[in-house]
Amino acid sequence: MGQRTSAYTRVITAVILYVSLFAVLLHVGNFTVFTLPSIEFYAFHVMIGLILVFLYNPLETSFRKGRHLPVIICRITDWLCIAFILIISLYVIINFESYSQDMQNNIITDKIYVFGLILTLIVLEAARRALGLVLPIIAVVAVIYALVGGYIPGLFGNRGYSLRRVILALFSDRGIYGVPTGTSASNVYLFLVFAAYLGASGADVIFQNIAITLAGKKRGGPAKISVVASALFGTISGSCVANVVSTGAFTIPLMKRSGYSKATAGAVEAVSSTGGQIMPPVMGAAAFVLADIAGVPYATVCISAIIPALMYYLCLFKMVDLEAVRYQIKGVDSNDIPDLKTSLARSVKLAVPVAVLLILLLGFQTTPMRAAIYSTLSIIVCGLLDSKDRLTFSRFLQGAVSAGKSLCAVLSACAASGIIVGIFSLTGLGLKFSNFIVQLGTSSLILSLVLSMVVCAILGMGLPTTAAYIVCATAIAPALVKLGLPVLSAHLFLLYFACISAITPPVAVASYAAAGIAEENPMKVSMTAFKLGITGFILPFAFAFNTDYLSIHFDFTTLVTLISAVVVCYSVAIFLQGFIEQKISIFERILYFVIAAVAITPNIILSLVAAVIFACMYSLRKFKVEGMFSWKGGKNE
Repeated sequence: MGQRTSAYTRVITAVILYVSLFAVLLHVGNFTVFTLPSIEFYAFHVMIGLILVFLYNPLETSFRKGRHLPVIICRITDWLCIAFILIISLYVIINFESYSQDMQNNIITDKIYVFGLILTLIVLEAARRALGLVLPIIAVVAVIYALVGGYIPGLFGNRGYSLRRVILALFSDRGIYGVPTGTSASNVYLFLVFAAYLGASGADVIFQNIAITLAGKKRGGPAKISVVASALFGTISGSCVANVVSTGAFTIPLMKRSGYSKATAGAVEAVSSTGGQIMPPVMGAAAFVLADIAGVPYATVCISAIIPALMYYLCLFKMVDLEAVRYQIKGVDSNDIPDLKTSLARSVKLAVPVAVLLILLLGFQTTPMRAAIYSTLSIIVCGLLDSKDRLTFSRFLQGAVSAGKSLCAVLSACAASGIIVGIFSLTGLGLKFSNFIVQLGTSSLILSLVLSMVVCAILGMGLPTTAAYIVCATAIAPALVKLGLPVLSAHLFLLYFACISAITPPVAVASYAAAGIAEENPMKVSMTAFKLGITGFILPFAFAFNTDYLSIHFDFTTLVTLISAVVVCYSVAIFLQGFIEQKISIFERILYFVIAAVAITPNIILSLVAAVIFACMYSLRKFKVEGMFSWKGGKNE
């Protein structure tokens, strides 16, 4: 039995490798050598992603011990699902022209109905296996809504649709093969490949070493290492949980050994990692979807996200600095800090690909797909030229496998979200919900923003960031635009809250992942992360009312914006922590809160006045403490 199990495992491993390699060749080839029609390409992408989901998440692992089905039945079920995926996908690919005509003319044959129904069920099961029950349940509720909407009175009722009509909408470019899947196929996967090959080149270790050399000697060094390392890794990861488990495995134990509580150690890593989804140049998958839905170039999204992302990390950095002041936590021992020259020398093979990516995206304004391909190629070339840590053939194959494994969650979220978006399109639910928000907000932007924040946060608690953003963008973004918010501001507002839900109690996936490493109660970590990441809840409102935070120009306005950004971050951190170099009074904390509120406004004069007041108060407190040190000739207690 053991030999048979081992043989089966080897077969699964081999199939995963071949499918992953085929995925790389297909996606790279589609944007360099040949170009497939969009739906045909999406069908390939869905086929690859779903097959990998069922290989990585076999049915036999879905049942608790003692309640499992016989292994043979589980495996037969898995391979039947994979067979159906192949048959349905190949049908779309081979009969692409007739399939497209039927979709355009709303013709549903018996074959399309059966295939569409089976594919819908398979997508729901794939989402359940890869992501859990929440997204599939929402998708099923959406389908039920379309079927029984004729019995619902009022604004949210619809005329009611037959199951055949619903399946026609889902088995088309308005549903499973719609925008979410298209974004995953066109943009997201190639950046998953980019991140996977950076990892195969040792990116995580090098980023950690650079972070240690930059921040390790400072007070509270371990926490600052976590912030810097997660910010660096976030520029190539774009996944908060992946960021937590990669950098957190090193930084959380280091923080605990240095005197930080388990809850604080886990929270710092969770908040740092969550920011990776909003950190250019490679943001989370949802940012690529945003670019497509909002009709904005991805490079523009990156540029607009720079100042908010820097504010997020600057405030967090100051928060952990003041936490170190409160508990008198020192830096890392000098013997544990890597040599800076060695770390920088090793970072060359990583700096080159990131530089290539930025130059192509921002300088030459190439498509994100080509930028990702050529950047990945530069990783491989640099890895082959590195004699000390050469990229071997085995690691090359592992890069493709890692990209395929990362695709599972993204494709499951996008395909299942396509079902929800398809129902929204069929029934007009998105427009109805948008009108509802406008009416409920009584045409008040601030009230609508608060409501949107609540909806995004609630959805994000149970959904992946990408899925939560897609649902919110479909239902809420039009309402915010109608109330006067610029398109990019509206979509970034929703994206930020979909991201920040990863540290929003009671369901906070980043906090839970960090709690496991920190060996602490997840709720304690979540509540501490909520406090440390409070800037993430303020920033969306800031750039909603002050769009200067989303633009970078070489002018006086941008200079004032950058100054006010620093003032806001420091003031918020001081207000929350109640420390500078020593404990401050309640009155001072209130003053810093007022300074932050004034500095964040779009009025340049008020922002400058707030900056001057902040500089005076902060300097006086620093000088007072330094004078006390000098007079006492020792450390402050």
